[in-house]
Amino acid sequence: MRRKLVVGNWKMNGSLAQLSELGPIAAAARKSPGVDVAICPPFTLIAPARARASGMPIGGQDCHGKESGAHTGCVSAAMLKDAGARLVIVGHSERRAEQCESDKAVRSKAEAALKQGLQTILCVGESDKEREAGRAVTVVAAQLQGSLPQTAEGEGELVIAYEPIWAIGTGKVATPDDVAEMHAAIRAELKQLLAHRGATVRILYGGSVKGDNAAELFAVPDVDGALVGGASLTAAQFVPIVEAAGRG
Repeated sequence: MRRKLVVGNWKMNGSLAQLSELGPIAAAARKSPGVDVAICPPFTLIAPARARASGMPIGGQDCHGKESGAHTGCVSAAMLKDAGARLVIVGHSERRAEQCESDKAVRSKAEAALKQGLQTILCVGESDKEREAGRAVTVVAAQLQGSLPQTAEGEGELVIAYEPIWAIGTGKVATPDDVAEMHAAIRAELKQLLAHRGATVRILYGGSVKGDNAAELFAVPDVDGALVGGASLTAAQFVPIVEAAGRG
């Protein structure tokens, strides 16, 4: 039985003052012992967030594929770990688009993170045009094939997050049937690529997840939790999602 995992991605939002939201979130996580809960704030907040999170895991939103070197402005998986991070997001569609990250680059980041023992959330997802063209499953399968780590070195856990690009921050949410179809396809692809390990990898849904739609999404087969954007910025919005996962 795969445990539910709910991760908040603060993206380029947050401040020291906003870390006050972590207390109520951590309290809600303790009240839902069957759910794993984590928050990924901006790099600058990782260390202070860890101090305020009452043991709740704190993570990064990206890492470099190299451990160190002449990579101005970048942060390595080793640096995240040193700052107290226990997980990291790689391959988010916003980075794939805005920073032109290729599947190969995402794969190197995932491998670097796993090597450091970080829980590694690898994101995949299709655009509106790709879905309308009937290519959603094909596109996501290709992303998995190109981005999935080729080595299992390290003790980090691999997690997949399906984030339909057209549903991120738009208020649009994939229907339960759409989510079921895609998560089943991802599960089948994982089993093909990872053999028996493919059945144990958790698959999260991301894309305008809210307290009022979380329960319906968590009820879909092979939805093992959520990667939450805007609704993770406040306890008032994020805690209902955690509670829905606890009831699922």
